[in-house]
Amino acid sequence: MKRRIGLWLVLIVGWASGTSQSWNLELDKAELEQHIRFLASDELQGRYTGSLGNRVAARYIAEYLKAQGCEPVDGADGYFQEIPFESVAPPSTASLKIGETAYELGKDFFLSNGGAANLEGKGIFAEHGWVDEKAGVDHFEGLDLEGKVVYVWSGKPGSRDPQEAFAASQLKRKWAAERGAAALIEVYRLPFPWQFLLNYLNKENLVIADPDNVAANLVYGMVNEKSDEPFEQMKNKKGLLTSLQTSGVNKRSMRSSNVAAVIPGSDPELKEEYMVVTGHYDHVGVGKQGGGFPYGQDSIFNGARDNAIGVASLMLTAKAFAKDPPKRSVLFLALTAEEQGLIGSSYFVKHPLIPLNKIVFNFNTDGAGYNDTSLVSIMGYDRTGIAELIDQGAETVGLKVVADPAPEQGLFDRSDNVSFARKGIPALSFSPGFKAFDQALMKNYHQVSDEAETLDYNYLYKYCEAFIRTARLIADHHERPFWVSGDKYEEAGKKLYERP
Repeated sequence: MKRRIGLWLVLIVGWASGTSQSWNLELDKAELEQHIRFLASDELQGRYTGSLGNRVAARYIAEYLKAQGCEPVDGADGYFQEIPFESVAPPSTASLKIGETAYELGKDFFLSNGGAANLEGKGIFAEHGWVDEKAGVDHFEGLDLEGKVVYVWSGKPGSRDPQEAFAASQLKRKWAAERGAAALIEVYRLPFPWQFLLNYLNKENLVIADPDNVAANLVYGMVNEKSDEPFEQMKNKKGLLTSLQTSGVNKRSMRSSNVAAVIPGSDPELKEEYMVVTGHYDHVGVGKQGGGFPYGQDSIFNGARDNAIGVASLMLTAKAFAKDPPKRSVLFLALTAEEQGLIGSSYFVKHPLIPLNKIVFNFNTDGAGYNDTSLVSIMGYDRTGIAELIDQGAETVGLKVVADPAPEQGLFDRSDNVSFARKGIPALSFSPGFKAFDQALMKNYHQVSDEAETLDYNYLYKYCEAFIRTARLIADHHERPFWVSGDKYEEAGKKLYERP
């Protein structure tokens, strides 16, 4: 009798609070493993954006979502949001000299943009190369940039955030090109190892093709000069000769797609609001594409943890929601080119298939790995007023929640959720359990060892169930999530939703 009473109490409390305990979720562990094994198989060759393996993965996800009864989104090509890319490979030859110091291509400097050039003359130094009309800032003011090589500090003034630095570089190139500069070289001053950046950028990379790009021919790169002295000489107008020669980067057109499908909500009013569930399906490819360190005969970066786990969780969430739709509508978005700089998600928020002010939350899943199978790790746990819902979703399957376990890594701003957050949309990233970026975690991160055979599927079953139940709680919750007071994305949210 006591056991029956306890069971009824659980059911009644679950029903009254609207939690996921009262929801009958049927989750197939074998199917979860099947999806992960396929996405991380050698045949998909590391799912590098634009590759055949990448396109096969996109088709696999799209056909699955279609088979579950998910609907295509207006404005998409069926279940695909096509993105035009350019592949940009480093120049075959280049040299750089500042004063009497020569720099070695691929070691001390790299170039990632621009055609062939042979430039010599006095170098120009322009602080951070930043322009902010509202603040009265123009670091190019009074400088003659026409045909010159311009040097600037990396990043934004007053910020050492790597993601902000990468975004800022696009603007700097535009401003420098508009002022007639022939080359823009950023002097490296970011808070992570130069070699890491070199591995990431001094290889083939993808950008969105833009026929109107005024900086298309501007030579651009970075130099690892640790002394400020050469640039102080330029700044003080004493003059310092510089020379830059390059054979030009190598470009070719490529295509890849975001995969998009929607499940309309069940509530007549809340169905006009959308939660977007995201996970990137691309990875870093094979060999030199991966930028890591292959060993033995294996050169395939399979990406089981990053991010086949997340994509499989997204797919099974779609299956569960298709059988029993939540109150809000849900857009499932499998994103491409995350590894290339969050390009898929950035493209979506610039070309949204659903008006951004109708999207009330972005529920993202991404992972580097896990080193604690008792946890789920949440980046953005306490930033949008839904911490209790996250706790409920995890506790239902016996997992604990750890909030932003490696704050020094800035992980919230390193996955696709930040593309939505920058527009003001409340967001988080849901990841497998870890407490620190330790050796156990990094053993497989962006390595050829990140294979499906090395995963703990008993844990991943719990992880996936926690992910689905948490997503359901948010999609059903009567209150819309919003940034807590003082959050750095609060103002963008107020602007987007026209909140006071």
